[in-house]
Amino acid sequence: MHVHDLFNLNGKVAVVTGGGTGLGQQMATALAEAGADVVLASRNQSRLDGVADELRGLGRRALAVGLDLNDPPAAGRLVEQTLGEFGRLDILVNNAAAQDVNRPFEPFDVARWNAVLAVNLTGALLCCLAAAEPMKAQGRGKIINVASVYGMVGVDGRLYGSAPERPMRNFPYTASKGGLINLTRELAVAWAAEGIQVNALSPGMFPVESNAKKYPDGTFDRIRERIPAGRMGNSTDLKGAVVFLASASSDYVTGHNLVVDGGWTAW
Repeated sequence: MHVHDLFNLNGKVAVVTGGGTGLGQQMATALAEAGADVVLASRNQSRLDGVADELRGLGRRALAVGLDLNDPPAAGRLVEQTLGEFGRLDILVNNAAAQDVNRPFEPFDVARWNAVLAVNLTGALLCCLAAAEPMKAQGRGKIINVASVYGMVGVDGRLYGSAPERPMRNFPYTASKGGLINLTRELAVAWAAEGIQVNALSPGMFPVESNAKKYPDGTFDRIRERIPAGRMGNSTDLKGAVVFLASASSDYVTGHNLVVDGGWTAW
């Protein structure tokens, strides 16, 4: 097979959760540019509709589906809608995520913990299980679980304006992303013989608009100084990575965590 064909997604159908904004939108666009038809899913229907229109402008079919992963049956309904519209499901990108950023470490709030894990870990698992059924029937499929460098290392609160007397932590998020990386390995082992590759994609620091409003001035400057590459991720840095993991070019790659972080975790 020619190398160009290895990355070609023509005729494939991809589902991207959290596909209406930020990194999800970037990855959905990349898959469409590579030839895939795309189902976008999140809670923000209006944003989804706008992105879907953009993908149709690329000559691809696109479907926008409202999705709340706090509702366990939602994952199954998403897959049913995808099959009803397109007749197949080849690629799942689990990108939807909840955060609990810049909060005091104490007191511990079980409700906050459960809310983040319900989306980031349980919700991702339910999407994997639902998508695996048609993929098994097809004899092949690609699942990409979007984790984070904060699933691999702890958070230096000083970068985010944390004070020693009031340390800030994001431990529900970091725990969920660490769990997602190892869940990826477990599912990869379970489904490898059925032609399904399951990999994780761990972005580093990207200046997502919604995050910029949550942090004090100077946060992004401090983060850039911490990155060996000297910059944060941009609007194309995840495109090649997600197409690689979604395409035939990664058919012998499974259980892997692909880190795209400018060197953040290298020192």
